[in-house]
Amino acid sequence: MPEYYIGLMSGTSMDAIDAALIDCSHNTVKLVAHHSQTLSNELRSLVNELCLGCDNELEKTLSLDIKLGLAFAESANTLLKANNINAKDIVAIGSHGQTIRHYPDASIQNSLQIADPNTIAEQTGITTVADFRRRDMAAGGQGAPLVPAFHSQVFRHDKKNTVVLNIGGIANITVLPSDRKTNVIGFDTGPGNGLMDAWINKNKQLNFDDNGNWAASGKVQEALLKLLLDEPYFSLSFPKSTGRELFNQDWLDNKLEQANTTLTSEDIQSTLCELTAVSISNAIQSLGLNIDRMLVCGGGAKNSYLINRIQFHLLQYEVSTTETVSMDPEWIEAMAFAWLAKQTLNKQPGNIASVTGATHPCILGAVYPA
Repeated sequence: MPEYYIGLMSGTSMDAIDAALIDCSHNTVKLVAHHSQTLSNELRSLVNELCLGCDNELEKTLSLDIKLGLAFAESANTLLKANNINAKDIVAIGSHGQTIRHYPDASIQNSLQIADPNTIAEQTGITTVADFRRRDMAAGGQGAPLVPAFHSQVFRHDKKNTVVLNIGGIANITVLPSDRKTNVIGFDTGPGNGLMDAWINKNKQLNFDDNGNWAASGKVQEALLKLLLDEPYFSLSFPKSTGRELFNQDWLDNKLEQANTTLTSEDIQSTLCELTAVSISNAIQSLGLNIDRMLVCGGGAKNSYLINRIQFHLLQYEVSTTETVSMDPEWIEAMAFAWLAKQTLNKQPGNIASVTGATHPCILGAVYPA
């Protein structure tokens, strides 16, 4: 009999709600079906407004929490209907929600993801697990990244030291040593697609740079790249995590003002792409480890120009997407939160303390029964 879980994820790119249905029977993880539901312009605008700060934040947060809960539930229900699967056949939903604020380095660490799990459980009739990050923070961790635990489950190789690179709005890496007695390393390297998405939206009213074509049409501006790389976050030691609270359009505008020069919009896009590639490669090389393979997942895996730039800076590594190990790169993160729901219900840890900096492994999330 299959053991079905659904993962729901909306990341820092805020482009869609990803729903992934996985089967965890026979101690394996298999992607059965998936669905991507585009966020409406209204919801995307409201999320962006709250992320950047606005008037009446509490009232707007409470309202958006319910609206997103309804949208997340709709995504799960659409997935089930399209695949003729009954809600009663699903053990649980793992919902990451939508991050509104993430302050891992504040004097009192905190993080907020919304998309009301009560609403999801009620609208789907499926037990829902949510609020995964704050238990790790309560144990002294960053609350992120959490996907390395899933990466370790599905990508660890007994003979190959592996780096898993996830490129969403923010990029993060997981280092999986072949020696299982050696700690897993993982952290956010900095911008992924987020700054590129924001810049093309501002200049061309597009949500993303398809295949990196616009970035490829420009020329990297070395002086600007150096200024961008001067951001102190890049030199911090791990564990560390970041988000739109730091790397956003205001951050970029301030850097462009400091550059005090006139640049074409495509040259800026090309430089932002190079920022992502260089910050990722610098982070990996700074570890000084022997790496046998590098697997890329997330939305950035579809940006061939970005992948080529990463490969250029990491010529000594074999860079490929997770497709080479029969895992669709677009659905890894949603699959991870489905798996994290399984961990929670089985009273198993969902974090890796060596990654997040928590004092111990924790059972993550709160359970909202069907």
